[in-house]
Amino acid sequence: MIKVLIKSSSRYPIDRKKVKEVVKKVLGSRFTTGDMEISILFVGDRKMTQLNKKWLKREGTTNVISFPLNQNFPDQVLRLGDIVISYPQARKQASQHNVTVDEEIGRLVEHGVLSLLGLHHE
Repeated sequence: MIKVLIKSSSRYPIDRKKVKEVVKKVLGSRFTTGDMEISILFVGDRKMTQLNKKWLKREGTTNVISFPLNQNFPDQVLRLGDIVISYPQARKQASQHNVTVDEEIGRLVEHGVLSLLGLHHE
């Protein structure tokens, strides 16, 4: 079973069902057994700027940051980690790519999950 924990402010309209579908699609194609958990947090640019500076030593905001955990706990659930997505950046990129915000969020969620699995881009 894949458990997806989503946290978002009410000012960021997230289609939670679509987010969960993306996570399950990416993980389901790589894992066939075992319980897994992943958390996704949607934030504004101010919070993302703080996280980017603190953890990646980079100035300014970014669209997505992944924090891998990859640990089994006594309950035998593999907790992959956390994904943080800037909703304002997703909205901006959706406009630039001429897609819906939900489509862009799906792309960022997929990117975040792949990063948690160790598949990084340059």
